Amino acid sequence: MPPLKHLGHRSMLTPAQIAAPRTILQTFANPKPGRSYEVALMYPEFTSVCPVTGQPDFATIMVRYVPASRCVEMKSLKLYFFAFRDKGIFFEAAVNQILDDLVAVLKPRRMTVIGEFAVRGGMSATVTAQYPAALRGE
Repeated sequence: MPPLKHLGHRSMLTPAQIAAPRTILQTFANPKPGRSYEVALMYPEFTSVCPVTGQPDFATIMVRYVPASRCVEMKSLKLYFFAFRDKGIFFEAAVNQILDDLVAVLKPRRMTVIGEFAVRGGMSATVTAQYPAALRGE
């Protein structure tokens, strides 16, 4: 098993990690690869910024997945989310990037990422992205 670089250590993100957040994610072997079970992770402190106004966006990100051979290490996932703090990105793009990055690293059986974005300008938004794609025409 490769060493988990973030777990148990104080971590600072480098400019390269912020530019390519997928590189932050670390995994470990699924302890029960023959069993189909779901992992649900919630991060209620997600922040990014609106790419047009520069105002902060706040969200709760929920990741639900059925692992195949790998599981995501939670501290690396938290640091991955930190990389979005100053990133100008729309809600839809953020949720889809999170799904794409996690699927690329984990190759899960299934995954859903839900972003519940807080009220701004009188409206809130919930964005859901799934792997494999569950919507018609995808």
